[in-house]
Amino acid sequence: MIKKKSDLKVNEIDGLKGGIGKLKMIEILTASELKDEGKLFSRVILEKGSSIGFHKHENDFEVYYILNGKGEVQEAEGTYEVGEGDVVYTSHGEEHSLTNIGENELEMIAVVINHRV
Repeated sequence: MIKKKSDLKVNEIDGLKGGIGKLKMIEILTASELKDEGKLFSRVILEKGSSIGFHKHENDFEVYYILNGKGEVQEAEGTYEVGEGDVVYTSHGEEHSLTNIGENELEMIAVVINHRV
């Protein structure tokens, strides 16, 4: 299967998970294409000053791979700065948020995989 850039669904979302500002989510694969093993595989572009609100992962885990920009991740253990090439891993039962603290957009690949017990 080949999916052309022009075929990818683009969603603009305000205040994701209680965050502030706007982000653009470009769906790389749908949940159906992930064979229900995952919920999300997307390229995410977070506008300057925008955030994804603090939220808990239940029955899944999430990975962010930062492509460019500068962000601040809040977890139960603390707050951390992230940038190009960094990976954020949030396991089942854990909480996190992400804020774009850079001067430009923060761009990343986001993947949410179902947690099997």
